[in-house]
Amino acid sequence: MAIQLAKRMQRLGTETAFEVLARARALEAKGKSVVHLEIGEPDFDTPRNIVDAGVKALQSGATHYGPSAGLPEARKAFAEHFSADRGVKVTPEQFVICPGAKPILYFVITALVDEGDEVVYPNPGFPIYESVIDFVDAKAVPLPLREENDFRIDHEELRKSVNPKTKLIIINSPGNPTGGVLTKEDLQVVADVAKENDCWVLADEIYSHIVYDGEHHSILEIDGMAERTIVLDGHSKTYAMTGWRLGYGVMPEELAPAIARLMTNVNSCTASFTQLAGVEALMGDQSGAEAMVKEFKVRRDLLVEALNAIDGVSCKKPGGAFYVFPNISALGVPQDEFARTLLDEYGVASLAGTSFGAHGAGYLRFSYAASQDDLREAATRLRKYVDDLGKAGA
Repeated sequence: MAIQLAKRMQRLGTETAFEVLARARALEAKGKSVVHLEIGEPDFDTPRNIVDAGVKALQSGATHYGPSAGLPEARKAFAEHFSADRGVKVTPEQFVICPGAKPILYFVITALVDEGDEVVYPNPGFPIYESVIDFVDAKAVPLPLREENDFRIDHEELRKSVNPKTKLIIINSPGNPTGGVLTKEDLQVVADVAKENDCWVLADEIYSHIVYDGEHHSILEIDGMAERTIVLDGHSKTYAMTGWRLGYGVMPEELAPAIARLMTNVNSCTASFTQLAGVEALMGDQSGAEAMVKEFKVRRDLLVEALNAIDGVSCKKPGGAFYVFPNISALGVPQDEFARTLLDEYGVASLAGTSFGAHGAGYLRFSYAASQDDLREAATRLRKYVDDLGKAGA
């Protein structure tokens, strides 16, 4: 029987990082050496105190169904931590805990956005934004993030992008793939535009604790934004808990039951022992997470310096996350072809900038969630590729 998928599946995108990872693994299986800079996953193990808390929870019987919105004790602890961390007062009833942060993105768009509504999203940006917007048959309106503006939003472009059909504005700071960080001024403009046009804001703050210069600011700090903002966050990046699948949304209390109802229909609930490990992550010893950020900063500086030393490559120093977004347009090779050859012939796995939207043309994304030795080796192989390009063009 030939499989005929529903038409809506044609509107559903993917995350290129996992496709490139599969290709890289296939090359390794054939004996090729590959430096992995494609996947957005910390290369550290989950800190020991968190693992111990998860084991203790399992041994104590935390293996059963829980409420769809999350365990009461977990929601309480998450709210206490979030209030202290962001400097804003939130309640446990504003939290919905999910198996990873992506469900919050999917559930919020599903719950708030109708067919034909418009959603403004950062481009280049996390590809699942555009994918889900398209999937619900809304109109995805890209908001360009440009290198000359440190990959922050352009205030006038934002104002022009929003109209009476706009239901939601998505922001991401620090950002994937650029590492750009929005300023308090940027957030104030987003807040003003959202209020003026009576639309929602989805603030993706998954990298909020991976900031190197200055400090992270949440749009919830701005008066009047709590009633129209959903903050998306989670444990994967900050605590190296990607495989634990733990994320959450912070939203108006009136919205949380609808998001929890979607959880009931899709996931039932988030694993109880994972939530209890997540409580320890937020409330316990932070030295493991702090050490990771310290090491990420060293790696950032190492990689940015190495990239800028290669003729034809230029790279801004990102303010957060663990990605660099070097400009390779001067090399004269389309980013998709460049990334493919860099992997197939030189053994460096990266992502083409267009994996994150049309405005990523001319760029690559490297994740520096890899050892310093691997980063040096990747830069050496990249330089070899660029040198070979020069010889071929001579």
